[in-house]
Amino acid sequence: MPDIIDKRARALAFRDRLSRAMVDAGTNQSALARAIGVDRSTLSQALTSDGPRLPGAQVIAACATALGVSADWLLSLSDRPESAQDIAASSLGLTAAARALVDDQIFSWHQEAQGYKIRHVPAALPDMLKTEDMLRWEYSSHLGRRPDEAISASQARLDWMRTAQSDYEIALPLHEVESFARQTGYYAGLPGDIRAAQLDHIISVCGQLYPRLRLYLFDARKLYSAPITVFGPLLAVLYSGGHYLTFRDRERIETLTLHFDRLVREAEFTARDAPAFLARFSAQV
Repeated sequence: MPDIIDKRARALAFRDRLSRAMVDAGTNQSALARAIGVDRSTLSQALTSDGPRLPGAQVIAACATALGVSADWLLSLSDRPESAQDIAASSLGLTAAARALVDDQIFSWHQEAQGYKIRHVPAALPDMLKTEDMLRWEYSSHLGRRPDEAISASQARLDWMRTAQSDYEIALPLHEVESFARQTGYYAGLPGDIRAAQLDHIISVCGQLYPRLRLYLFDARKLYSAPITVFGPLLAVLYSGGHYLTFRDRERIETLTLHFDRLVREAEFTARDAPAFLARFSAQV
């Protein structure tokens, strides 16, 4: 919240910001006066008067519209010069999601957030913890080029994500692990040797990378979560299946961060307990 300032200081700030906006827009007093439908003298007085009086609300709003800034910024009520429409457009996005392994968009987000904590609730088992046989079984029919080439390229990206200086927390619903181990639902038809090797691989990777990679298992009957990824303080992404809904404004990123942190707090199996839980299923496959 901006500090409260007196009328004279606000008027001085208004004249300064209006002048800066005109320079940035490449316009002058005469052109701006014509654009907003006032006499040049009216605009000149607004720019040169040293008193506390501001132009009328209609003139301020018209100036803001013509110069592509917000009236709140001109009046020192905001530190962001963008209009509300521009702020909303930059903070909320909708991006097509390919049915493939780590695509260009996902990989670029991981690169952007390198060094931050990345919180992830996957739609299924997390790609970065999958074996090549698992990737081939799951994605071969969706890849546009030869499966081996695509899997090799994606494996290189997954390896980069594992070795990047980021801190990963993954929250996975218990029913996903149970369905995988018992070959039901989405995983129907998945051979037992692939499932056993996959569980052993997750246990191994979590052990090797702990504490930089932490896996939590939560009960979705107690606390549900849609697939989301929070890339530090930079970005939060919801996965709808066909699209990624992205948020870059601080309030929504914090809301989704708090949601993820609650999954961690209420997890049935913590990062220390999860490998032992997975090992019990691996022995039964």
